[in-house]
Amino acid sequence: MVGFGFSDRPEGLAYTVETWVAQAIGLLDALGIARAHVVGNSFGGAIALAMAIRNPERVGRLVLMGSVGVPFPITVGLDAVWGYEPSFDAMRKLLDIFAFDRALVNDELAELRYRASIRPGFQESFAAMFPAPRQRWVDAMVSREADIRALKNETLIVHGRDDRVIPLENSLTLLQWIDRSQLHVFGRRGHWVQIENAAQFARLLSDFFAEA
Repeated sequence: MVGFGFSDRPEGLAYTVETWVAQAIGLLDALGIARAHVVGNSFGGAIALAMAIRNPERVGRLVLMGSVGVPFPITVGLDAVWGYEPSFDAMRKLLDIFAFDRALVNDELAELRYRASIRPGFQESFAAMFPAPRQRWVDAMVSREADIRALKNETLIVHGRDDRVIPLENSLTLLQWIDRSQLHVFGRRGHWVQIENAAQFARLLSDFFAEA
């Protein structure tokens, strides 16, 4: 997504749900894809929800994993993630927040991610997205309850029971609001279900998409 990773950072661009949804739809247009299944993780869940609401003809099945997009009080973990200021120690602490499985968290991974975060322009754009107070950015990503309830998409909701970034209650809310939804909760897992249970997560999605 624009502003993240190695994507462009156009000067003066507003980092909003509208911007990221337009970019995702623009990507489908550029690739000649009329309709696609969409997987949204965390922040990306809010974008996936907004895509399905605003462009229902473009979204097939929906997967929401540890998703933002419904109202909730910002967690200490999410505030720490969005408030990250580059240092090895800060990155090491973030990894401790993301993962339940301590075997995944080591100095090598922290160093790799820290080095990526200090590339020219990376931290500047990230900091511009979520300045304090950060509850307002949680609220800015919320889709209206009525719009979520109106979704017709078959939806798979996935969450780590021990997620310290996005509360499990978010997924329980989505399960209540989305009529054609199912929820899979991984015990002893945090915000990195797709990494901590990679093979099982891939099978879940493969089976879910194959039903279509």
